[in-house]
Amino acid sequence: MSSFLRREEDKGIDIQGIVKAGSFDLHLHTTASDGEYSPREIVQKAYQKGLKTIAITDHDTLDGIEEAVKAGNEYGIQVISGIELSTKYKGKSVDILGYGIKATKELTKVLKKIRNERETRALSIIQKFRDIDMPISMDDVLKYSQGEVISRPHIAKAIIAAGYSSDYQEVFDMYLADGKPCAVDKMTLTPEEGIGLIHDAGGLAVLAHPIFLRDHLVLKLLKFPFDGIEVWHRKHAKEDSQRYKEYANDHQLFMTGGSDFHTEDYPLGEFGYDVSV
Repeated sequence: MSSFLRREEDKGIDIQGIVKAGSFDLHLHTTASDGEYSPREIVQKAYQKGLKTIAITDHDTLDGIEEAVKAGNEYGIQVISGIELSTKYKGKSVDILGYGIKATKELTKVLKKIRNERETRALSIIQKFRDIDMPISMDDVLKYSQGEVISRPHIAKAIIAAGYSSDYQEVFDMYLADGKPCAVDKMTLTPEEGIGLIHDAGGLAVLAHPIFLRDHLVLKLLKFPFDGIEVWHRKHAKEDSQRYKEYANDHQLFMTGGSDFHTEDYPLGEFGYDVSV
């Protein structure tokens, strides 16, 4: 038996079986972080799409899990408790998906620290916008943050509502992306710390959307104790998914995929999954 099969059995999650069966989406965001729909609404949408298994993977929070699981029980959909942890390696952002995790004391403490830092970061970003004559307030931002996690998309929506821009992507490209006038670094973990937190919380650690990283960096990261890699993603072309499948086989990692759903701009359940890839 391969090492990743043993790890799946240890965690009680049959990711390979879920992927083989199809009708899944294992990368979804809700209003608990920066998604547009509540956990219950996400489950309803999954039901309408005919999906059988989903994972709620909000940024640095587990707050949407309980509501989603309850709704999943009503609609007959398996809901995997997940998270997307923000880490950094050699100056590059590296997102790590965790599946089947529980709210341990250590994980809860770290997530609270990250949430507090996000609020401080948001205040700094708001001040930067004020400095360039685009004043908004924290109250303006909180109108779009229904959960405890405050993120850049909430700030971008406040900027648009204030009439300083009409395009969401433009706000990021001109002001919020790394190196832009209103960018502020966020607190991040190292990949080792992120993987360790997920494993200690009883979960499986997956390298998210590797397309956002150069291949040489992906291969370096896969030397860390990841359990899986996101082979299918809405940003992955077929040839990308084929390459990441080869990486998974070479490193004995399970393969997973998801739409990275936040809004209707990224259709739920549609992420280029192809069992032949």
